[in-house]
Amino acid sequence: MHCMDDDVAEVLISAEQIRTRTRELGQQISRDYQDQDLLLVCVLKGATAFLADLMREITVPHAIDFMAISSYGTSTESSGVVRILKDLDTNIAGRNVLIVEDIIDTGRTLSYITQMLKTRGPKSLRICSLLSKPSRREIEIRVDYVGFEIPNKFVIGYGLDFGEIYRSLPYIGVLRQEKYEKE
Repeated sequence: MHCMDDDVAEVLISAEQIRTRTRELGQQISRDYQDQDLLLVCVLKGATAFLADLMREITVPHAIDFMAISSYGTSTESSGVVRILKDLDTNIAGRNVLIVEDIIDTGRTLSYITQMLKTRGPKSLRICSLLSKPSRREIEIRVDYVGFEIPNKFVIGYGLDFGEIYRSLPYIGVLRQEKYEKE
């Protein structure tokens, strides 16, 4: 019987490291937004695991909403073409908005999202990303809260997928090259 763990070349960030860092980020965000309105905007689908754990660590009252964006398709490389598949249900005018993202790679997707959301008049707009790949950045983008900086490797797990699989792994792993080269 095949196991998803068999497709992982290496564990880059353990489940325990993710838990510890998510707790630290939640504490920092709680301090920064003390006595303020806060809306967490989760970028679907990859950031859902991170959002679920992060929101339990944030002690200030907050609401959540979701956006779905497409920029990868079934590839391991961003296409550079960003499409909104699901927009926010919440009016963000005058609100403190914190975008919760799984990974920042080239910066194109997040640049597009932030430019679009700024036109809606939020009081503030910040970014929290579990992972950042600075070596791949094409568009400089300010990230206010970063879980981990990672090397230029194709990662899966803890919400990140390849072909919609591997999101349920409790850690961040590197996908075996032969798994995505044959696609």
